Amino acid sequence: MLTGRRLVFIGGDARQLEVIAQTTELDASAMLIGFEELNRRFTDTALVPLSPEVFAEADALVLPVAGMDDDGRVDTQFSSDGHVFLAEEHFAAMREGAFVFTGIARSRLETFTEKYKLNLVKLMELDEVAILNSIPTAEGAIALAMEHTDITIHGARTLVLGFGRCGITLARTLGALGAQVRVAARQPADLARIREMGMTPVPLQRLASEVGDVDMVFNTVPALILTASVLSRMSKDCVIIDIASKPGGTDFRYAERRGMTALLAPSLPGLVAPKTAGRIIADSITRILAQT
Repeated sequence: MLTGRRLVFIGGDARQLEVIAQTTELDASAMLIGFEELNRRFTDTALVPLSPEVFAEADALVLPVAGMDDDGRVDTQFSSDGHVFLAEEHFAAMREGAFVFTGIARSRLETFTEKYKLNLVKLMELDEVAILNSIPTAEGAIALAMEHTDITIHGARTLVLGFGRCGITLARTLGALGAQVRVAARQPADLARIREMGMTPVPLQRLASEVGDVDMVFNTVPALILTASVLSRMSKDCVIIDIASKPGGTDFRYAERRGMTALLAPSLPGLVAPKTAGRIIADSITRILAQT
């Protein structure tokens, strides 16, 4: 239970609503900033202005998965402005040891939390969140591929770039659907595991020579990996679904010039399964707060 805990929620998307719902069900109080156009109502919540006084009362600040930009901007779907701007004074007002939950943290947020001795929790770096979050990510990526191709996943020649949490789930799911799966990775141990899983390992340094006959590419690597030289060796009919964080790992300008379908699709869980993704986040926030 979270009885007596006071949480400040700022902005976000439908995932944030599930976090609010679950934490207030556990008897926490919620103060909402950037939710002026929200029609849904929750137990023991209040719409409050952006002021240091609100932050001074908080046991935890809950930011969206995208976190706060280095100019202080926090995006929200539930305000006419579309964003809220946080300043140093808001973090300075928080009690030492209070929690700041975010999906990812940029340098300015890290600077403020360190300066004012706040407990910063990067949820997307926790295995318990990232591994479960890879499930709606994989489902969403495959759904996008199905929408933009005229062939089935079954039998398709697919290539997954990267063998991290999302790459593993994507490769396994594609294989379960009957796709021919190649997975590109850098580490020898990962290449060995890919082979053990019954898939075709591709060393990243040989990527350009392995893409000529691929029907679909799913990129999870947050660095430019699908360069113009790699794209030039691919079929123009190949569909690229890039789920890496912005700006992705694809030369989208060159892909467009070639007439290829290349989609940047970060934050898929918030689009395709916000309720599930929100519950995953809420479970981790609840566990952490309940232990303190």
